[in-house]
Amino acid sequence: MVSVAGGTEQGRKAPGRPRNALADEAILEAVITLLSEGNGAAAVSIEAVAAKAGVGKATIYRRWPNKEALLIDAMRTMKGPLPEPAGVSVREDLIMLISAMRSKRSEHYGKVTACLLPDIVRDPAMHGVHQGMVEPRREVMRQVLLRGIETGELRADLDVELTLLMLSGPAIAQNMLKWSPHVPDEGFAEAIVDAILRGAAA
Repeated sequence: MVSVAGGTEQGRKAPGRPRNALADEAILEAVITLLSEGNGAAAVSIEAVAAKAGVGKATIYRRWPNKEALLIDAMRTMKGPLPEPAGVSVREDLIMLISAMRSKRSEHYGKVTACLLPDIVRDPAMHGVHQGMVEPRREVMRQVLLRGIETGELRADLDVELTLLMLSGPAIAQNMLKWSPHVPDEGFAEAIVDAILRGAAA
């Protein structure tokens, strides 16, 4: 199981051996390619990644301690950088965060995650990989909600974790499963946020 509190060990390198950014990129791209082929986490072995990236296994192990840490970094790369709320208002920040979850990049990530669902459900290590990937993004939204409580924009008794689930669940369902084909993309984030705020606003 990968510890999500301390992140991965991607930054570790052997003494006297400089990091090669091109090798890093090739390794992560190899993982993403293997995942995108739809064969699940089982298709991603250190051997398979090394072969597709054109590097040796030792090159991978100098950067990542195990397969789980490598998967977390690859999925984070696919998802893109963490969004940065502007802090103008809770509503505007939440709309921005939900919109980021509905981007083309996130749609591709959702398709890959859908392929990994059986692994995530039955394998504790893969569940840890998924949690390690999504928790930093959950924390960004969590801080927006906590700030809203402090500023009085949101109810003091708001259940923050349940609100996180209600905000992110619909976007995840639409990205991964196209849950409702009748829900338009335009205005989706605003509709979700305003529906939640009707019960969460102070």
